[in-house]
Amino acid sequence: MGSNYSIKYNIDICMVVDATGSMDSLIGTVKNNALTFYDDLTANMARKAKHIDQVRVRVIVFRDYIEDKEPMMASDFFNLPDDSAAFEELLKGIKPEGGGDDEEDGLEALAYAMKSPWNNSGDKLRHIIIVWSDDGTHKLGFGAKSDNYPKKMAKDFEELTEWWGDEDQSGIMNNSAKRLLIYAPEKKYWSTISDSWDKVVHFPSEAGKGLKSLEYDQILDAITNSI
Repeated sequence: MGSNYSIKYNIDICMVVDATGSMDSLIGTVKNNALTFYDDLTANMARKAKHIDQVRVRVIVFRDYIEDKEPMMASDFFNLPDDSAAFEELLKGIKPEGGGDDEEDGLEALAYAMKSPWNNSGDKLRHIIIVWSDDGTHKLGFGAKSDNYPKKMAKDFEELTEWWGDEDQSGIMNNSAKRLLIYAPEKKYWSTISDSWDKVVHFPSEAGKGLKSLEYDQILDAITNSI
């Protein structure tokens, strides 16, 4: 029994949030859930007799490279609960605005998330990406003509898939630690990812509809059960 208590559970979570104008009805709930996320997760873990040693969370906000002056924002990791005040300040500053069409540049945001500076120390690791969006996403590179488009981005969806990797071929992430949870409609490319990538859970949503408590609980359970 003593050896069980010596296992270190270190969890990194990257929250990828669509912050375009159409997210107005959803983003408030996403932010509120994010603010209580640490407490909710640790309580959920305790109910399953699991203990977390370290939780770090970062946030990536995405819009549209062609339409918006600030198409992408990526924070550092916050070590929770120590950095809770700074995390809360960042979340409260996210405002739903911009986005010129229905689809946005979610795949670029996902690529940023994959390249997070993940923690690889500890006995049991989870590197979890959670995506919230109310629509599909442009093909990767749609906004490449923008002056502020990232230089070292995957060139297309096929390369992004290679970055994720699979059971037979490792990508840029830790293959045993990685998990992807998607809260978005069943539209391209989210459905393609959930159908063809490994270690992905997709919670289909409807455009313009908020995050229900049931769905939030499912996200928490999906994380807890993977640890």
